[in-house]
Amino acid sequence: MSVELPADYVPSDDEPFMNERQLEYFRRKLETWKADILSQSRETVHAMQSEEMNLADIADRASSESERALELRARDRQRKLISKIDSALRRIEDGSYGYCEETGEPISLKRLDARPIATLSIEAQERHERREKVYRDD
Repeated sequence: MSVELPADYVPSDDEPFMNERQLEYFRRKLETWKADILSQSRETVHAMQSEEMNLADIADRASSESERALELRARDRQRKLISKIDSALRRIEDGSYGYCEETGEPISLKRLDARPIATLSIEAQERHERREKVYRDD
């Protein structure tokens, strides 16, 4: 599906929800986000491979290892994010993108623009978080 989008296009509530233009807008947004993450990941791997690990000072070595561990945790979060982006792209393909998994209601365009991997409406997300808090506090 190749839909022409003006460079300044932003989905609007004035048009039918999840029409071809909106779907193409979100598809491009998700694909760009994924490409950026993968590029950063490649840069990190390259930097880690080229880093000199023969540090004589024990404090320098500990600091380097700590930075490496932080970077690896960040990459793991990004790996999970890529999985969510792929899932959102599949929802675009199957026609379920933009609709709350819990209620079936449309997710607001503002929410999707801010978090294009969202699967719940704000109301459903808030209910979910309240339930989590109740179970955590027990």
